[in-house]
Amino acid sequence: MCQDIMPTVMVSDHADCFRGRIDVSNLPGTTVAALTFSPLSGRRSPALIRRHDPEDYYLFVVHGSPIRLEQSGNVTCLTVGEMALFDTSHPLAADFLDHGRQQRVTLMRLPRASLPLPGGTVDSLLGNSLLARGPTGMLLGQFLSGLRENAAACGLAELNRLGRIGFDLAVTFLASHIDAQNTLPVETREHVLRARIDAFIEHNLADHDLRPATIAAYHHISVRTLHQLFQGQPETVSATIRRRRLERCKVDLLDPRLRHHTIGDISARWGFRHPADFSRAFRAAYGTAPRDLRQPESHDPGT
Repeated sequence: MCQDIMPTVMVSDHADCFRGRIDVSNLPGTTVAALTFSPLSGRRSPALIRRHDPEDYYLFVVHGSPIRLEQSGNVTCLTVGEMALFDTSHPLAADFLDHGRQQRVTLMRLPRASLPLPGGTVDSLLGNSLLARGPTGMLLGQFLSGLRENAAACGLAELNRLGRIGFDLAVTFLASHIDAQNTLPVETREHVLRARIDAFIEHNLADHDLRPATIAAYHHISVRTLHQLFQGQPETVSATIRRRRLERCKVDLLDPRLRHHTIGDISARWGFRHPADFSRAFRAAYGTAPRDLRQPESHDPGT
């Protein structure tokens, strides 16, 4: 804790059998730490702040038992899925309540110097429960939970990309609680909008009507603006939709539990209207026909 987060005095009724683990992912502009530990109480006093203050905000999400958090005159009790913000420069009290199991929280470091928000206004959020307002809050919660579970499997390039997305999601999430969205850099707003669009595409791949016009209308932007957002990205919007649909089809074709489904059923399930168009796209992407991907004993009447 002292090395990776901040000096803190910790006391636990489980001192004789205490178990704890911190997994740290260093990302561009931020650090995400996944903590699992026996129930405890933590205190950060003015003396500890004077000893060492990294001058960071930490946004965190609760995965396990409730947490009582006190900072800057505010007191809140947080349950599973709730988020809160604390600051290393203010005295802090945190009680991780004992419900007979280990605590699980994920912390995201937000260096005060790099946060494009007025510090005094951000401090008004300390020690309060932050509701996951709208799609940005939901995406941020999914990001922190997903990174906790999958960081070890991510390569360096992917971690770098995730770090930029995560930081922008966190900044936008905090800005929404202090009505400061319009003060954010254009690049930050674009990154978050792309992340929202990305999640929307992922969620609606089975919809036959998923296309650029539909996506633009849902996000209250023009089709031209949508295409501009994807300039400089590896794929266009339409190519992204097609690739992800093909990936889902490939997974289903390889799944022995789905052998009773025809290839036509599977392609239609993931938004392809015409089997011939699907077959051409699949062969172009993977160099083989969809029927050749299935096990030899699978005779598909839909091919």
